[in-house]
Amino acid sequence: MCIGIPCRVIEAGRWTARCVGPDGEQQVDLLLVGEQPVGAWLLTFLGTAREVIDAARAEAINNALAALDAARTGDRARIDALFADLVERPPTLPAHLMEPQ
Repeated sequence: MCIGIPCRVIEAGRWTARCVGPDGEQQVDLLLVGEQPVGAWLLTFLGTAREVIDAARAEAINNALAALDAARTGDRARIDALFADLVERPPTLPAHLMEPQ
């Protein structure tokens, strides 16, 4: 399984960028996405930017990754806080997974 990690560009070059993400700073290869401006969000895997994403998607992915860590440690309160939007709006199944009426 591949897990992309969101990182924000803090110093841009033509072929690489210095980025910061949940695990700190790292040098990221930009060959697949092209040169990016400072402030751009990138979805990275193994030190390579795979996709340019927006801040909202970066936050959602970071929350999901934090929730995985919270589940690993049994921190239910942290999981609930990371997905607070689901408390007010319970999740629903996609149409193709619902039982026929």
